[in-house]
Formats: sequence, structure tokens, C-alpha cells
Amino acid sequence: MANEFGESYGLTCLCPIINGQADPEADAVIDLASYDKITRRRIQTLPLNEQSPFAQVPNTYFARLFILNDVFFEQGNDIKRDHLKSKYLVFTSNFHGTLEPYLEGMWDNTEQDIRNIWQYAVGFDKVNDAASFIEYIKKCQLTTTLFFNGSTDKSLKQQLKSLYLKQAFSEFVLLNQGKNAADLKAEFKQFLQKVELDNLDSPSWIPGQTQLQEEH
Repeated sequence: MANEFGESYGLTCLCPIINGQADPEADAVIDLASYDKITRRRIQTLPLNEQSPFAQVPNTYFARLFILNDVFFEQGNDIKRDHLKSKYLVFTSNFHGTLEPYLEGMWDNTEQDIRNIWQYAVGFDKVNDAASFIEYIKKCQLTTTLFFNGSTDKSLKQQLKSLYLKQAFSEFVLLNQGKNAADLKAEFKQFLQKVELDNLDSPSWIPGQTQLQEEH
């Protein structure tokens, strides 16, 4: 399948949003009554980084949500221009593994966020469990042809461990400059014991982490 790239997968899906407005009494968003505006505001208020719901989804390299209002054309194009009949909720994700297990993990770990964000997408009212969510996303899926994975296609745990080791080793180098060979060998032995090279769970970076953490 064109969406699979080694051990990585590139997911792109466009979910049409229901045209119309919500009842202000049913949804307390008086100044954002249209369904697409409600959805956009919900996306904008999602927590970021370590608190992002996608940080809870196993093996997510990168995920993005946005609203597509219409198609765009270059200026000066005189041909008849088509327009979208509705706005679309666009979801893209790069992850390690295959599609169905990933979407199942997404539902299991972020069900409430999924229900909140996709509430006003066309046909989402039929989604009530992981299986129906997987089926729904597949119906909205596009073939990913221009895939760029900014990292290796190893598992997320392996990549997070690598990032941690890079940080830890950089600090080790800075702290041990100028030491003699015997002291440096002893310090490096302690360093290896501390970082636990074969332990992918700890110590390591955590999903969604974006900044180096100071160690004490």
C-alpha cells in the first residue's frame, strides 16, 4: 500500500463537516455557532506537547488536525473554479506500525477527545467503538503519496530512548572535559549504568517532550 513506508505509515484523511449551526442551548458556543467553527475552536484548545492527546497514542511520531475551508488556486487562473461543498476536518499522522492497530490504540487512549473533535463530522454519529472508528477513518482516508518521515522508522520507544541518550551524552561530555583517562573511564562506566542502554522504558524521553530536561 502506498501509505506504508518501511515500518512507518503515513495517514491522511479528510472528514466532511456537517453544514449548518448548532443549537446554542445544546452547545454553549453562542459566538461560534457553525459546526466548523466549533470544531476549529476545539482543535485550538487541545493541550500541547506532553499533555496532547496524541502523546497518549502509542507509536505516534507526528499528528496534526486542521480545518480545510476550501481549495485554493493561483492568481490569474481563468478556468472555472470548483469549490468544496463543505468544510473538512483534516487529520494526518505519521506513526510506527500498521493502520488498524494504530487507530485502535488511538480510540482506546483518546476516545473522549475523538468524540469531541469529530462530533460534527458527517457520518460520525455511527461511530460507537474502536471497530466503527477504524471503519470510519478508512472511508475518509486518502492515499499518501508525498511522505516525509523526519526520523528513522524504528518504534517510538527506540526513538525516545535515542533522544534521551543524545541529551545525556552531551551533558556527560560537557561535565567531564579535561579529566584524565582513569577518571574519565570511571565516570563513563557510571554513565553507562545510569542510562541503561538496553532499557527502552526508563530513563528516557516521554512522548510529546519538546525540550531538554535538566537532571539533578
